[in-house]
Amino acid sequence: MRGAFGDAGYLVRESFLDESECAELRAAAERVATLVSARAARSGAGPVAELADGHRIQFSSHTAIQWEWTEGSREIRLLEPVEHLDERFATLFADERLVAPVRRELGGEVAPFTSKLNFKRAAEGSEFPWHQDYPYWYVAVGTDAQDVVTAIVFLDDATIDNGALRVIPGSHLIGQARRDPSDPTRFLTDPTAIDSAEAVVIEAPAGTAVWFGAFLVHCSTPNRTTCHRRALLPSWQPAGRGRLHDFPYRPERVTDLP
Repeated sequence: MRGAFGDAGYLVRESFLDESECAELRAAAERVATLVSARAARSGAGPVAELADGHRIQFSSHTAIQWEWTEGSREIRLLEPVEHLDERFATLFADERLVAPVRRELGGEVAPFTSKLNFKRAAEGSEFPWHQDYPYWYVAVGTDAQDVVTAIVFLDDATIDNGALRVIPGSHLIGQARRDPSDPTRFLTDPTAIDSAEAVVIEAPAGTAVWFGAFLVHCSTPNRTTCHRRALLPSWQPAGRGRLHDFPYRPERVTDLP
């Protein structure tokens, strides 16, 4: 990374979207969730797999559906990729307000890498423990993963109670963090390898964008409120490279990492 995000390793800008833009994208997110859920429930829908940690993933509508962790839940936790599901999601990749900081960080022209739609549903939205994005990208694209930048665009207010993003400033400077030996997926960061006392909670009003690179250690806590916390996550890479889903996803490669 070129350091455009400063020593902290991330950048926060409020009012990236106005309320009307947030409302339009929230409506699109709900329409997509309803459509994908209905298709996934049809007879002959895409296969369901159980990950090493027992969580469920299903492939349907040309996207990977991560279902919520509660046994039997039909709430969607995450969809990836999503830009083909609604053109409004795809336009974020070309929005200069989002792209300009990425271009500065990577030092040149950029192109899409992947996209996600994250749902932390009221009362049911689960946590995401401490992790770096790097291992998740590495198993597909190798060390090119170090050049991926993600933006989180919050469509709802993100608060300490509904699962706001938590980051460890400067953690990107250590490169690949040690993985948690107790994690069955082998992707999460070892909590003993970081100083969680240094964590910053990014409470952000709807319309805020947060950018960071693949090595920033971050997490989010469960949503214990009566309000949803939805977000779009487009990711970019240097221009001229293949998209994430152009490559085979080989999770066993994570054992190459510390």
